[in-house]
Amino acid sequence: MTPHGRTQTVLRYDSAQLLVARAIAHAEESGWRVAVAVLDPAGHMLAAGRMDGVPPPILDTASDKAFTATLGKTSLAFGERMASSKSLELGLSTRQRLVAWEGGVPIREQGALIGAIGVSGAQGHEDAACAMAAIEALDLAC
Repeated sequence: MTPHGRTQTVLRYDSAQLLVARAIAHAEESGWRVAVAVLDPAGHMLAAGRMDGVPPPILDTASDKAFTATLGKTSLAFGERMASSKSLELGLSTRQRLVAWEGGVPIREQGALIGAIGVSGAQGHEDAACAMAAIEALDLAC
């Protein structure tokens, strides 16, 4: 009999915590203040952190950026794709949690999507730099 299920590798909780810590460390070194969210491939929160002085709603934005990246591309790439088609822009703009702002990055291990990280609070390219620094520190890929 052929199995009907499939196995999916998911980012471990301890690794998610390390990603948050590394992204925040990169922000501190750079003089930025951010919030960070790490989600599993289904969009559920694994770990999060918010630097002192960062308003609480910024963490929601970081989570939405990560949620968008669970689609397999960066939130910036998602925004560029939306902008390429009026029908996509109109249709997808009504979907909750999908954002087109830079700072959401998928997390891959051996080519498999195992989660996503979202950073918010600095400028978009700075948010993305924090996410990438965290991913690279754990020898993962986007």
